[in-house]
Amino acid sequence: MTAAKDTPHLSAELAAFAANLRFEDIPAPVLRRAEDLLLDCLASILAGASARPVLAIDRYAAVMGPADGPSEILINRRRTSPVFAAMVNAAAAHVVEQDDVHNGSVFHPAAVVFPPALAVAQALGSSGRDLLVAAVAGYEVGIRVGEYLGRSHYKIFHTTGTAGTLAAAVTTGRLLGLSPEAMLNALGSAGTQAAGLWEFLRDAADSKQLHTARAAANGIAAAYLAREGFTGARHILEGPQGMAAGMSRDADPSRLTDRLGTRWALAETSFKFHASCRHTHPAADALQQVMREHSLTEDGIERVVAHVHQGAIDVLGPVVDPRTVHQSKFSMGTVLGLIARKGRAGLPEFDAALDDPAIAAFRARVTMALDPEVDAAYPQRWIGKVTVYTRDGRQLHGRVDEPKGDPGNTLSRAEIEAKTLSLGRYADAATDAQLRGLISAIWNLEKAERVEPLLR
Repeated sequence: MTAAKDTPHLSAELAAFAANLRFEDIPAPVLRRAEDLLLDCLASILAGASARPVLAIDRYAAVMGPADGPSEILINRRRTSPVFAAMVNAAAAHVVEQDDVHNGSVFHPAAVVFPPALAVAQALGSSGRDLLVAAVAGYEVGIRVGEYLGRSHYKIFHTTGTAGTLAAAVTTGRLLGLSPEAMLNALGSAGTQAAGLWEFLRDAADSKQLHTARAAANGIAAAYLAREGFTGARHILEGPQGMAAGMSRDADPSRLTDRLGTRWALAETSFKFHASCRHTHPAADALQQVMREHSLTEDGIERVVAHVHQGAIDVLGPVVDPRTVHQSKFSMGTVLGLIARKGRAGLPEFDAALDDPAIAAFRARVTMALDPEVDAAYPQRWIGKVTVYTRDGRQLHGRVDEPKGDPGNTLSRAEIEAKTLSLGRYADAATDAQLRGLISAIWNLEKAERVEPLLR
């Protein structure tokens, strides 16, 4: 079964863009943003160094992978092959819920782009410029695939695991210097391996870390196989038995090649300010606004209604009684309870919240309600709206149009550095001197003739 001859070959257009992208094609602000996102990702990896699911994947990598190699596992400085280094680093990047997110695609690009970029660049002896170009290519393709697959896809599938496999393949393929034809084969092999289902949230299972680990590893495999002449489905995205046919009911083909080379989707990516699922952030910011403007304390709050989009209900709704710290980051009531009681929802606050009866009591007073305005704006805009009912009988309304971390309300480099130091210290994964060296290395990455191990 083949596509009609007059049907645009969208998968091939994406592949050609990624294969032909050059450093000189990318505007300087996009390159600087890529450096920001890379440092932010590395900090998340270090913060995930002691997480049980990450350590399990690291032990698996130690058993199955080589005991030495060119690529660095950041959480313990062990060296191994690119595929196993990328697996562990990708798992760690996504566990503390501080990695980036692209709103329109509801996709976390960093966790599946930078681990393969770093591991493969170290193995090949690539330059800092090479790594940046590969990462930009991975972001641009992965984001567009996520947008293409649409809201119906995200309802069942974890887009970071599905679109992320193609993003990892493109990132790796660009470092390998694949031709457009070989890149198309890499996309085909990546797409047929793409997976990741949301069901894990109901059981507090560890699957989310497996999603990013396998997306990174499978993407690397797809690109390296393509270099060897291994062929993949040529219409993996838009074909009659391709990804959209099996994984989406509202796929929009126009999103796949939307202004390639002029619209830089990487620059639209948001940082995460709170250490929780991004769907909780708009309401958290809106609650902070209400409490600040009305000098309100937790004791004065009777209950809170978070006015949300359907995607938030789909992802957060199943988490009623969180049983792990990670699951609690998908609980709107827990997040708003931390905002109300502690003023912030950071990693230490979540660690202490799971067994806190006061947080549990506040959680029971939080509900979510589908809001037509918020839902219509999503996913391009993530509006935050809350109604706070006070114990003295008032109804207070909060609204945030751009949550902290969005491109219009972004983190400065000073804030990114502070976040890096905070996350790096969280699991004692690096010393202050190492973290400051890491910061310097990323800010000077464009000048690096060879990507060396980042933490010695």
